[in-house]
Order: sequence, then structure tokens, then C-alpha cells
Amino acid sequence: MPRYIASRLAVTAVMALLATLVIFLIANMVPGDPILAQLGDVAASNKAFVAEWRAKWGLDLPLWERYLVFLKGVLHGDLGISIASQRPVLEDIAQYAPATIELATVGFLLSLLIGVPLGMLAAIKRDSWVDHLARAVSLIGVSSPTFWLAFIMLALFYGGLQIAPGPGRLDPIAFSPPTVTGLFLIDSLLAGDVATFRDAATHLVLPSVVLAAATLGLITRTTRASMLDNLHQDYVRVARAKGLRERRIVNGHVLPNALIPIVTLGGLAYANLLTGAVMTETVFSWPGLGRYTFRSAEALDFPAIMGITLVVALTYLVINLVIDLSYALLDPRVAR
Repeated sequence: MPRYIASRLAVTAVMALLATLVIFLIANMVPGDPILAQLGDVAASNKAFVAEWRAKWGLDLPLWERYLVFLKGVLHGDLGISIASQRPVLEDIAQYAPATIELATVGFLLSLLIGVPLGMLAAIKRDSWVDHLARAVSLIGVSSPTFWLAFIMLALFYGGLQIAPGPGRLDPIAFSPPTVTGLFLIDSLLAGDVATFRDAATHLVLPSVVLAAATLGLITRTTRASMLDNLHQDYVRVARAKGLRERRIVNGHVLPNALIPIVTLGGLAYANLLTGAVMTETVFSWPGLGRYTFRSAEALDFPAIMGITLVVALTYLVINLVIDLSYALLDPRVAR
């Protein structure tokens, strides 16, 4: 086990280093001039002023030297200063990340709570109405474009039926709870503010359902396929021959052996929700990393682009590391 953990950590470290190089090169090869994009026409015509700004952001240095400066900053927890906001990129990310984490976590838990039991029932009751329902849910969830589903949900439940709150994390007249974690659900509970907790929870419903839709379909299908594969194994026949109850066979034998593909897909799905909620956050005016990324790309804010892309890469690397380590817990043979 220690050797397996050390090898996984070493691979993750090497991949993180390579990620910094790829991210730096891509960000510095984007067409357009970030300095001219930030300056007005009058300021951009002043060559001395433009040169001063290039020196301020290090754009007058050779490419290799700029990469070393970027890498040194990353190792010291410094992702640079945003050209657009004039604030440290890490502070911007820390401001916007809690909203995305809260939304992605609720959406992921929702997809797990529905998808895993539905996939299990579909496998146990193969070709029944439950199985057909699970297939329909999976097909609709996977095939529905996120932006289309977000608009439909908002137009139907907020604009039409008026039974759901509008965009944003809270009502316009509500006050944010005292910041402890940045997660409104947790912070409002810590402050004992039940009204704000209820307000934040209701605002989470529509965007979390939209985020959960595609993930729900994938988790349901993966759970069903993995359960069906294990239900036809010899150890299940032996357990039935011994007279064990079907529920005990499913919960005690089949499900633990079917967890590896579910854990793999679930981990990657959660990373995708954390890093790919741009359209959902835009439609629901959710102040998260997705909207921050979109605005940074629109403004050619290369320090912010590199910072947020690095955070995305590290998110996937960390979650992949957790998945790899969980394999050893689910099946000790993996670590041998």
C-alpha cells in the first residue's frame, strides 16, 4: 500500500508540472493583445504607456523567463494579478469558488441519491417498467443540452408557474450570511439563520437539477451495467445456492464489487460539475467560477485564464488521485 500511494503521488506531481507548462503555452498563444484589450483607444495609441503596461505584467520578458516566473509564483501560491480586476487571481478564485462548490456538490449528491438506486433497481428488475424508466431517464438526461434545459427550467418554474425563485444565490432583498466557508447553506446554519438557509436552498433547486441531469443519466447507466455484469458471476450463483436472501446478496456481495466503475465515473463527473458549469451559472446568474472564467476569457485576462485553468487541471488531478487511492480500499489487489 505505501508503495502504491507513493507512486500515485509521484505521477500526480509530474502531471501537475506538465499541466503548468501546457497551460502557460496555450494562454500565451491566444490570438489578441491582452494589454490593448484593456486599454482604451487613446491610451493604446501612447506607445510609452503601452510599454509601461507590458513591463508591469511581464510581457516584455522572453517566453521561457515568463514561464519560470509563473512557475515560481505557482509554487509560492501566487497566480499573479488579474488585469481586469487588478486583484490577485487567487483572491478572485477564492471569492467565486464557494458558489460553484456548493452548486456542484448539491447537484452531484442529487444525481447519486437518484442514479445509484435507480440503476440498481433497473439491473435487479431487468426489462421491467423500472428498467425502461431508468433507460428513459438516462437517455433524456444525457441528450438534453445544458443551456436548453436551464432555459426551460427557468422559464417554466420561475417565469410560467412562478413556484421557484429567480436567478442568483439569494433573493435581491436578502443579506448574505457571515462568511465562514463561503457556502451559504453551511454559513447560514452556523449563524442560526433559518430564513437565509431556506432562501439559499430554494435558489439551489433549479440549477442543481440542471447540473444533475446529465450526470444522473451516466451514473444510472453505469450502475445498471456494472450490477448486471456482477449479477451473472459465479459467486452470485453460489450465494443463491447457499440460500442467502436476495437483498443480502445484492447489498453485501454484488454492490461492493460493482462500485469501482461507479466510483470512477462519479469522481470524474464531480470534477466535471466543478469545472464545467459555465452555461448553468450564466443562465442562473450564479456568481461562480464558470462566470468568472467566461469574463476573463472575454477580456483576454491571461493571468486569470492561466490561474483558473490551473485550478481546473489540479481539480482533475486531485480527484483522479482520490479515485486511484479508493481503488486500493475497494479492492486491495490493486495495490499489490
